[in-house]
Amino acid sequence: MRGLSRHVWNIGNLRHMSTRSHTWVALVAGAVIGFSGALASNVFAERQTEAAPGVGSDDMLPWQEAHLFAEVFDRVKRDYVDPEDDHKLVENAIRGMVSALDPHSAFLDNEEFEEIRLSTMGSYPGVGIEVAADGSAVKIVHPIPGSPADRAGLKSGDLISQIDGVDVGADAAAAIARMRGGAGTVVRLTVRRPSTGEVKEYALRRAEVAVHSVLAQTLAPGYGYARITEFSETTPHDLDTAIAELKHSNRAGLKGLVLDLRNNPGGVLEAGVAVADAFLDHGVIVTADGRTPDARFRMDATAGDVLDGAPLVVLVNGGTASAAEIVAGALKDHGRAEIIGHRTYGKGTVQTVMPLSRGALKLTTSRYFTPSGASIHETGILPDLIIEGREEPPVDPDGAPLARSDAEVRIALDAVEHPVHLARAGGSVVAMSPVP
Repeated sequence: MRGLSRHVWNIGNLRHMSTRSHTWVALVAGAVIGFSGALASNVFAERQTEAAPGVGSDDMLPWQEAHLFAEVFDRVKRDYVDPEDDHKLVENAIRGMVSALDPHSAFLDNEEFEEIRLSTMGSYPGVGIEVAADGSAVKIVHPIPGSPADRAGLKSGDLISQIDGVDVGADAAAAIARMRGGAGTVVRLTVRRPSTGEVKEYALRRAEVAVHSVLAQTLAPGYGYARITEFSETTPHDLDTAIAELKHSNRAGLKGLVLDLRNNPGGVLEAGVAVADAFLDHGVIVTADGRTPDARFRMDATAGDVLDGAPLVVLVNGGTASAAEIVAGALKDHGRAEIIGHRTYGKGTVQTVMPLSRGALKLTTSRYFTPSGASIHETGILPDLIIEGREEPPVDPDGAPLARSDAEVRIALDAVEHPVHLARAGGSVVAMSPVP
């Protein structure tokens, strides 16, 4: 996700409508169209950007459209069955305008902006547990190793009933928000362990929790496995560490690797490019086209292949999207990896997060293309070897050996141990012959 910060007009506190409604809505129109103002510091991408040409205060809505908006606003304020707050009405209007553009653009309030910012950083202040709604409760899916929750003895499957004495029900988002807080502060969790029925209160001191997005395991002597769950700022370093550990545990070296991108929703664009670059010596990784200079770019591989040319297989499915598709598309187009699994999601656009005076705007600013020049938007990437049948989620690598517990990993391991050329017709595998 590429970052950009821009100034926006402050349209002030709107408490009175009546005769001021038309004047105010003209200011709203100017502010809405004037989002692309002067540039400030960027957020996620660490790349300088330029203002969009031809976008500024001169690009005002026609007065008829501003008049219509003012009429609707005035009617809602005066006649709607319940009184509505001015700020809420404006925010809802902005949300509607942006969400109508495409499924990936959105207006983010301050809390949503903070959540998306934290999700890209690779660390956050908290207790270190992944949770999900489970019936009428919030279930702990996974305590992060070394986190306050892990050290206190919380386990996968535990159910959180209260946080600081407040019932949480099945609202996982509210539970996450309550568990967040400054490092060093204490949060109290009331937890029930279904296996024993025991209910216990835990006082956890929040700390900076590192979230590692790469999970690794040796599948067979000389053959490694690395699963990337999402792309955050720390993913390239996490991958380097995982590959180094795999090489260390396989003293004769890595003879091949299975890279698992199943159910990877994407994330930071630059992190995806860095992962593709890790396996490529040269060539284009991705290009993009958009209306502004910053939205048009090309990213190329640099010299050096972390596997030194050893066979590489990439596992994908319908949950492989965005930055994960950039990786799969680059490795496929350059013939560096065999792609195995199911057709990918098909998200071929880039979103820029632009901080505003309140909240932020997540806006689609580019369409991207794989090295061959193809757009995978709404079509996805067709694997070289299609696995028929229902898609199964990846098995957690911290359980049983994946070569036994995950059927798709077994197929990928066989492919990386015995590289093949795949002859395809109409997107289906019709023949497989050994590499000469």
